[in-house]
Amino acid sequence: MTLLRTVDPAVEPVSLNEIKRHLRIAHDSEDDFLTGLTRAAREDVERTTGVAMINQNWRLAFDRWPDNGCVPLMRHPVRAVLSVTIFGDRGEASMLDPTDYQLDTLSRPARLHIERRPGPLRAMNGIEIDFCAGFGEAGTDVPDLLKRAVTVLVAHWYEFRAAYGTADQPISYPAGYDRLIAGYRDRRL
Repeated sequence: MTLLRTVDPAVEPVSLNEIKRHLRIAHDSEDDFLTGLTRAAREDVERTTGVAMINQNWRLAFDRWPDNGCVPLMRHPVRAVLSVTIFGDRGEASMLDPTDYQLDTLSRPARLHIERRPGPLRAMNGIEIDFCAGFGEAGTDVPDLLKRAVTVLVAHWYEFRAAYGTADQPISYPAGYDRLIAGYRDRRL
């Protein structure tokens, strides 16, 4: 299975002004640097937790249907399935009708169930599922703990950016960071 982002989030969950207020920075000379740190911190939190903070589109490509007919969509929360594309053994593409599958967004990870599995498929990446995941379109839609995790991570990286060599970066994670994201980590039962 391959999971790749096809559309990035339109905004960051924490604005540049919020970061600058937190760091007590009044000048604009490091805005680009802070914007890059914010993007990197969001990506780190998303990678570690498996969430998509701001709405973004993803594509899951895989070779064959699972035996139970349920495909896990490994980003949370899934808002909608945009399309399910099947590639036949000769490479011809066809889209499944939305009435042919059922989305379970209550589970984590969300699951897409397909009752009738079309085939035969091409040997590799014969199925592509495009879906949208995220808490919403703005930072106000993102849970406060995740926004706080981004903020403290940016502050920590900003503070320790010159204290250690590039080979030692990132030097560490701030105290309490793991507690902020703990409730959002994907856990298996």
